[in-house]
Amino acid sequence: MARLDPDRLFPTGDSTRGLARDLYDRIRDLPIISPHGHCDPAWFAENAPFPDPARLFVTPDHYVFRMLFSQGVPLESLGIARRDGGEVETDGRAIWRVFASHWHLFRATPSQMWVEHALEDVFGWEETLSAETADAAYDHIAAKLADPAFRPRALFDRFGIEVLATTDSALDPLAHHETIRAADWNGRIVPTYRPDATVDPKAQGFAANVARLGEITGEDTTTWTGYLAAHRKRRADFIALGATATDHGHPTARTADLDDPAALFARVLAGATPDDAETFRAQMLTEMARMSLDDGLVMQIHAGASRNHSPAMHALFGPDKGFDIPARTDYVSALKPLLDAHGTDPRLRVILFTLDETVYSRELAPMAGVYPSLLLGPAWWFFDSPEGMRRYREAVTETAGFYNTAGFNDDTRAFCSIPARHDVARRVDCAHLATLVATGRLSRPDAEEVAEDLAYRLAKKAYRL
Repeated sequence: MARLDPDRLFPTGDSTRGLARDLYDRIRDLPIISPHGHCDPAWFAENAPFPDPARLFVTPDHYVFRMLFSQGVPLESLGIARRDGGEVETDGRAIWRVFASHWHLFRATPSQMWVEHALEDVFGWEETLSAETADAAYDHIAAKLADPAFRPRALFDRFGIEVLATTDSALDPLAHHETIRAADWNGRIVPTYRPDATVDPKAQGFAANVARLGEITGEDTTTWTGYLAAHRKRRADFIALGATATDHGHPTARTADLDDPAALFARVLAGATPDDAETFRAQMLTEMARMSLDDGLVMQIHAGASRNHSPAMHALFGPDKGFDIPARTDYVSALKPLLDAHGTDPRLRVILFTLDETVYSRELAPMAGVYPSLLLGPAWWFFDSPEGMRRYREAVTETAGFYNTAGFNDDTRAFCSIPARHDVARRVDCAHLATLVATGRLSRPDAEEVAEDLAYRLAKKAYRL
């Protein structure tokens, strides 16, 4: 018997729960629009079997290994590569046993919902993970992964994904995307332009990255004019392969609109002070907005993460190892230079994300509720959870409405969690809409339409897909 409760995340009152269930049944099978995430395009270009259950569920998912590390499990035992080439566990079964024996740590977390949904719905495994069931679960999943029906392209089709966007460095050769385009397969996978390594003077190897950008584009990136031209060319390369968006993961949301940015560019190439680095990142957000006015790419600003909070762990394992922590974030004054320049231009589309929930009702919803260039991204990262999604809807809808938000995106590296994450979002939104109907604030026909918008149409429109 399935362990997943069919009414999970719905309200507890019988009538409201029934309404939520009815709304959900109307949208549960809508195609998935996945406009922002971190899946590896190589999976779909090569279409090779996933190596083993551990490398599918554990090693790519920072939600998983950060929790294990917090309870004293070394990252080496989970197969996480060290920068110094030091020894780490390579046996997938051994990694899986560590994961399964600590499964209780994930009780009531979003990870529990995502993993259990994937295990049951994708792989047909309905037992509870534990030290005792670890090997049986591993063997069950490994046998499925050997079946061609569980290769990346087949799962993409089975999941009902209409379009999936990856996130790709400005320096990426995009060879995998070219292979996908040329393949005899109809899956739509598009890149997203992420220029952080070439716009953040504090990024590792910044000057070399800028030089490489010049080599790729044939532009002289030692000059401000050539540097901007190089970005325009690279954006065009991405657009040719289907890109509709850019992504900017800056420490803050600060923007700038300087009279003479060339002088600042020369200074940061020579070695940036912290103030110069922050000002340059701020200027480049405005420059990217100007480029978006020309080429139509949607901007995403993911601000407010204090990244690599542990210098020792960053030195040993590199970035994206679970040590990014939410930080207080200002948007009202930070975005003003960009908005003063282009904020009322409806051709510009900027989707804002935050890790500081306090700004939703105070700053982001009021801004998105008036500036035609702004949309609110969904609850992000640490708040991509049933409680976070509910708080988000309650905080922003009264000021921004539903239609100044960008639907849902799963923002995941764990491919098999995509249907689970969208299912959670659809359930939470239907629960919220049912409550609005039950309390007389929304008609049932309107709720039915909004449910479809939140699950499908808003993301497609927001990302120009």
